Amino acid sequence: MTTDPDLHTSGTASPAAGAKGPGANGGAEPNAIEVDHIVKKYGDFAAVDDVSFSVKEEEIFGLLGPNGAGKSTLIRMMTTLIPITAGRAVIAGHDVATDPDDVRRVIGVIPQALTSDIDLSVEENLSIYAKLYDVPAKTRRAAIDELLELVDLTKWRHAQTKTLSGGMRRRLEIARGLVHSPRIFFLDEPTTGLDPVSRVAVWEMLTNIKSHRKLTILITTHYMDEADRLCDRIAIVDHGKLVALDNPLALKASVPGSNVIEAQFTNVPDDWEQRLRGMSGVTSVEHKGAAMYRILTADGSRTTTELVEKAVQAGVGLKSLSVQNTTLDDVFVHYTGRQLRDELVKSYSFVMPPRPGLQP
Repeated sequence: MTTDPDLHTSGTASPAAGAKGPGANGGAEPNAIEVDHIVKKYGDFAAVDDVSFSVKEEEIFGLLGPNGAGKSTLIRMMTTLIPITAGRAVIAGHDVATDPDDVRRVIGVIPQALTSDIDLSVEENLSIYAKLYDVPAKTRRAAIDELLELVDLTKWRHAQTKTLSGGMRRRLEIARGLVHSPRIFFLDEPTTGLDPVSRVAVWEMLTNIKSHRKLTILITTHYMDEADRLCDRIAIVDHGKLVALDNPLALKASVPGSNVIEAQFTNVPDDWEQRLRGMSGVTSVEHKGAAMYRILTADGSRTTTELVEKAVQAGVGLKSLSVQNTTLDDVFVHYTGRQLRDELVKSYSFVMPPRPGLQP
């Protein structure tokens, strides 16, 4: 595997993958986002602990991790909503700490909570937001028309927001965050609470918007399939630390074992897990309860054959068997030692990023 220089394999972000500062990349175009050893502490608790990474222009960059890992705190620091305890963040060439107004002019932010006014129409929500960002009146209508078309809400422009489905309201939030034509778009858990069909619709819409608007997008998520589907590169965050960073294919290739076997047995002996670990090509075995085992192997075909033979010889019943390629779930377990938790979504009190000229 070709190793990305940004790949992190330890709990602390290494300087090699950190922010280089404008102009430090050999004369090439500066990165859209530079985060350099950033820290956020609440008393003695470090919500974000020495994290460094950079995001290229027009890249979709994902922060993947469980709720409580520090992803939302990272976004809130980068978008000027909370002060940085230590380290530095540079957004489109503007330092978050010293140039917050300039940062706010070039970013769009979509928080976890749905925050559009439910008593206003779709168009009124967009119009008010455009006015808050001083979008000129002569271009405001055209911008709203274009965005409604992009998010497929033109037919509902006069509908009260309270009448929209959850997926439609999320699309409205995304359109609202783009009404002032930002260069960099932050989305915090954009599909949490949506049904599977609506989630896929949001993914397709974000990909379409990125191609039309040439946006740089930073997205936080605790959904593996979302990160795999959308992101050019993924940073895995856990307990406030950045533990791995690379593109999805490279991250999956970095996990020992190219195939995953999931099997459920009956009448297993006490040493069954140990026997499974001894099979050819097996790199790890996880007992998931109810005699269900998840086996990582470098040779799925050979291990599967050996598994069936071993079960027959031991008089163990085989209830189910599936073989698949390594997933981001396996990547997360490999780097953190545990499963990605799907916890209750935390809601935050902010409604929108501060306008230029206002204090965070």
